[in-house]
Amino acid sequence: MLRVVQKTEAIYAVSLVTLVLAAVAPGVSQASSGKAWTVLQSGLSNSNTDNRTVATRLLGGLTKNAQAQDLALKALSDDRPEVRAAAAEALGNMQAKSAIPQLQKLVQTERDAGVVISVGRALVALGDPLGFGVYYAILTGERKSGAGLKEDQKKMLNDPKKLATFGFEQGVGFIPFGGLTLSAFRSLTRDDISPIRAAAAEVLIKDPDPKTTEALKTAVADKSWLVRAAAIDALGKRHDPSVISALEPALDDGKEAVRYAAAAAIIRLYDLKLSKLPAKPANKRATKPK
Repeated sequence: MLRVVQKTEAIYAVSLVTLVLAAVAPGVSQASSGKAWTVLQSGLSNSNTDNRTVATRLLGGLTKNAQAQDLALKALSDDRPEVRAAAAEALGNMQAKSAIPQLQKLVQTERDAGVVISVGRALVALGDPLGFGVYYAILTGERKSGAGLKEDQKKMLNDPKKLATFGFEQGVGFIPFGGLTLSAFRSLTRDDISPIRAAAAEVLIKDPDPKTTEALKTAVADKSWLVRAAAIDALGKRHDPSVISALEPALDDGKEAVRYAAAAAIIRLYDLKLSKLPAKPANKRATKPK
């Protein structure tokens, strides 16, 4: 299956290049451009889910293209969650801010948490704070309003196959361990939820909400070392030296990676704190008049 998907991706990647060249290169005929659209749209309407998913994701490279945006919006209602997730990803990549209302609605109505994760990532890319709310819910298990995740969403977060499809491998990797694949994470953690929650903590670095700071401080004591390390790393990058005291116990954590993350975060925040202190006046020796 993987080889089939890779082959399909290669075919449609070539189609996308043809499409872009047709739009910008003077030597490319209008007929070529039309054919490129025909090829791409055949993928979007293909009965094979993998083909529709690949073609939909490729729409994300067509920025400032109204037709591509309309096609991605249409794909948000596809009957397969993989395609809906790809559509959300494409809209985020093409910076389609006009799609924000539909993405917001999808967060509330979508029953597949994998799609919700992709929509959240798109909303973050589009500058909508609801996107941070999605990752807050993934990290803590509840929404910022205090309401819990839907049962369907909780169930999905415990489904390894769904996580492999939607979560880690689609680009929400935990930055400090960015070179690892999901399978490598599994060998380290023996679970599939921690990588997603760790990734959520990293996304939340840029969320200015003080409630997120408190959630990350709570996660410093999480049972998963990956989540602890990610929460510590996130706190260290939020430019708030007041959290140093919450990080200090992690210097004695039983997991080396957590201790290292805490050390780096504390050093970063301490340096930031020093940089904000008013400069001390230079001591000048009084000189006696000759």
